[in-house]
Amino acid sequence: MRIDVLTLFPEMFEGVLGSSILKKAAEKGAADYHTHNFREFSDNKHQSVDDYPYGGGAGMVLKPQPIFDALEQIAAPTAEGKKPRVILLCPQGERFTQKKAEELAQEEQLVFVCGHYEGYDERIREFAVTDEISIGDFVLTGGELGAMVIIDSVVRLLPGVLGNEDSPVLDSYSSGLLEHPHYTRPADFRGMKVPDVLLSGNHKHIEEWRQKESLRRTYERRPDLLESYELSPSEKKWLDEIKKEIR
Repeated sequence: MRIDVLTLFPEMFEGVLGSSILKKAAEKGAADYHTHNFREFSDNKHQSVDDYPYGGGAGMVLKPQPIFDALEQIAAPTAEGKKPRVILLCPQGERFTQKKAEELAQEEQLVFVCGHYEGYDERIREFAVTDEISIGDFVLTGGELGAMVIIDSVVRLLPGVLGNEDSPVLDSYSSGLLEHPHYTRPADFRGMKVPDVLLSGNHKHIEEWRQKESLRRTYERRPDLLESYELSPSEKKWLDEIKKEIR
């Protein structure tokens, strides 16, 4: 996957893209990162990228020209005519979810537009991008941190990036439920013991325990997720047991 980022602060991405899993993804050839300072695409001698809003008001608005010119060079269609996904980081956008990450992980190229100032010229939204995404109901000073979050979430799903291919499948939200608890050595740490079932060697019982605990954690912490989750007969039985245990 090729990932391009349009930003006024490309230096913000150096540590993130050059570390940990994202760095390994690049070394394995699974991801190819490119950051672009879209100020360099400005067509005026001062390289300004913002201006006052028509009609008055507070703040400055990101001009369309630098963004459109940058995208014409960076987000060109493939030989087959396929256009890349161009993602505008915006608090008004669709809330980012694991499902969205899985969708974006199927793309060959992603382009992120990170704005600053009061907002974007509306023509950028209407004619230059394919997606508007928000990472939560809050406002940041720019789109860079949001882009980093999405890139990390998407790249780890690419084939060959994680050591265990089952890891992304078993993540919280991928199955529709929160992930079950994890334990490692020692089995007894300061009197706090690992559940006996995990030490039993009985893989069937271990898997059932994990499924039930995943359901328990979801019910206790994010019961809203169960509203759109289709329970199996076993899960319905476990959920009844969990509710009784909690009561």
